[in-house]
Parts: sequence; C-alpha cells; structure tokens
Amino acid sequence: MSTPASYYSYSPSKYYLERGELIKQGAEAKVFALSSLFPTPRIYNPSSSPSSSSSSSTSSSSNKGVIVKYRFPKRYRHPSLDASLTASRLTFEARSLARAARYGVTVPRVLWVDEKGGCIGLEKVQGWSVREVLGGGAEGEMEYQDEEEIELDIDTNDDERDVDVQGEGEVEEGNEGWDKLKQLGVGRDHLMRSIGSALAKLHLTTIIHGDLTTSNMMIRLTPDNKSHPYEIVLIDFGLSSTAQFPENYAVDLYVLERAFASTHPRSEKLYAGVLEAYAKGLGEKKWKPIETKLKEVRKRGRKRDMTG
Repeated sequence: MSTPASYYSYSPSKYYLERGELIKQGAEAKVFALSSLFPTPRIYNPSSSPSSSSSSSTSSSSNKGVIVKYRFPKRYRHPSLDASLTASRLTFEARSLARAARYGVTVPRVLWVDEKGGCIGLEKVQGWSVREVLGGGAEGEMEYQDEEEIELDIDTNDDERDVDVQGEGEVEEGNEGWDKLKQLGVGRDHLMRSIGSALAKLHLTTIIHGDLTTSNMMIRLTPDNKSHPYEIVLIDFGLSSTAQFPENYAVDLYVLERAFASTHPRSEKLYAGVLEAYAKGLGEKKWKPIETKLKEVRKRGRKRDMTG
C-alpha cells in the first residue's frame, strides 16, 4: 500500500495559518495572529454554579494570543535547498530566543517549531512597538533595510541633547502607547535608556539581533512591578546570529541608528541616550572596542553615501 503524497506535505501549523489573521508580510515571511492557541471549548456551565463562572473567567484570562511566523516556500530556490534553509533558520531563531530568555533578556516565549511547515509559534506580546510610541506610524509591512546608508552623528553636546526629552509636541496625537507611558511618568529619555539596557543585556549573551529597528522592539506594561512600570521586549530574531568580534555588535547598533534616523528623524539626538545606557550595561572594558568599531562603521557608511 503506497503512502499518499499529502502525508509528507501535512503540517500541524496549517490549522493556525487557516484561522489566523495576516498582520504583516515581508520578503521572507508572513506573520499571523490568533486570539488563542486553542479554540474556545463549547461546554455548558450552569449559571447557578459560582465555581463554574470563576473557573471560566480564570481560563479566559490565561488564554493569551499567539503569533505564527510562516516562512513560505521560495519558488526561485530548489525545493530541497529551500526546505533545508527554512528549517535551519527556524531552528536558530528558536535557539536564539531560548538562549536570550535563559540569560534574562525579555523576549517572546517559543510555543512550537514546525520545521516541515516552515512555522514558529510565539507568545503574542501585548503592547506597542517603539515605532508607534515614537510617532513613526502604525505597523505596516515588515521592515527590511535597504542599501542606502544614512549619516547620523550622535556626538552632540549636552545642550543640543536637552531638547524635548518628554517628547511633547513631537509625538502624534492620539498615540495610545505614549499616553499610557506619560500617565506612568515615563519620558522619552527614560525610554531610550531602557532600550539601551535591553540591547546590552542581549549582546552580553553573544547574540546579535541582525535587524534592530524600532518595529522590532515592543513596550509591554508591567502593572505588578511598581519600580519598573514597563519592559522592552525584543522580537523577530529571524536574522539573529552569534557574534565573534566587536564589529558584529557595532553593525547591530548601526542598523538601529539608521532606523532612528530614517523612521524617527526628530528623535535622532535622543539615540545618544541609547548608547549611554548600552555602554553602562556592558561595562567600559567591553564597550571600548565596540565603540571604536562603531565609529569605523559610521565612516564606511558616510563614504558609501558620497560614492553611491
């Protein structure tokens, strides 16, 4: 008896892809969102039973959302090569997330990895992206950096940096995330320091993100923690890798620097706060060689701008 071809193409993630809502799409992957990992059970609970209603509310409160990242097949690659590359990238992304979490970096929890189906299931982070909070617009397509280098000089003096650190007048009206942070007494300078600390913690694990943009950083409120009312959650580790040299970390920082310059031109000067907190988190001994390489990377970028 022969095995049907559909047996080999079956993917357990197909269930979620069919029921999920497409929220982002890029050149490498599609991202779907679901309200729950499991469907809502259809069980009759008598209204007269208080214990039933309490257990039902507890169950619904713990039923968090799910993100499914689907690396779809690339027609321009040989099927075997494409399957191999997809499996290796998914595996490395999951390992990077697990390693980062193990060392205290705040990242989404990995729920499952489906190598054959090209999917990875992740915890849905409730909150706002840094891009939204800084007034860069709502989330649209997944961002991919182009080849154009953008000059950004953060070596400014303190007078120049002391400009609207609370962000009032620069952030778009009706920004829910920014309104929430202001209610908690959080300013943009504090937000920048939090970003720098989160990046330092990530780089101390020898992991580089590979695609640091303000869209790949989420702000999640932590109401139970009065000393830290919010946290920075790093997401989308699809291009992550292990660093071996200071230049690897410097390039990671420069990618974020370019993202600030292009997406948030009015917050360029505050990026100095990111590096300040980053340097403090790493320590002077580790920061110095990275700082030197970052200056070299900037020079190469500027030269590339002039020569095209």
